[in-house]
Amino acid sequence: MKLLILGATGPTGRHVVDAALRSGDQVTALVRNPAGLGELADRVTVLTGDATSRSDVSSALAGQDALVSALGRGRSVVADGLFTRASAAALTAAEETAVSRLVWLSSFGVGHTFPWSSLTQKLMYATLLRSLYADKEIADDDIRSSGLDWTLVYPTRLTNGPALGRYHADDRLPMKGSPTISRADVAAFMHRAAHDSEWVHRTAVISD
Repeated sequence: MKLLILGATGPTGRHVVDAALRSGDQVTALVRNPAGLGELADRVTVLTGDATSRSDVSSALAGQDALVSALGRGRSVVADGLFTRASAAALTAAEETAVSRLVWLSSFGVGHTFPWSSLTQKLMYATLLRSLYADKEIADDDIRSSGLDWTLVYPTRLTNGPALGRYHADDRLPMKGSPTISRADVAAFMHRAAHDSEWVHRTAVISD
């Protein structure tokens, strides 16, 4: 497949790029700073631009088979409108380029998944991550109400551990305490989801 990846320089996005390259996909990365790709820059098509710019995303998405977004705010807990602006850009670009497949990274505890959270999770989501999750919820709702073949991915707390391939993914999972999942496993799931129809029009909760 030809994949446009947003957030490719981030800790999860780099794993998505790795998974795509290992499978033989043609990868285009829309990034603000190409140097952030490191050694991956020589193996992908690099476009310099902004994931919140409708014109930048539209230009990058032309000719692609799917858009995979692993955008994140790093260590910041302030959303700064990143997800609402990026989702608006992605939806406009998809309409302009007729690319319907979208795999979008969100977070467990956002929107309809909040009531399913454990008490430990709820305390974190409702305080420290409140601003971030509010912005993600708006973006997710906009994607869900679009006419695209979307998949929304809701991982529990992300770690930098290796991919183990033993994670659980379902429309809903039981929660206890503060479960985790590695970024590498999340990336592997997102890449596979882009390649088949199993998760089209579904929200995937994913955790170890």
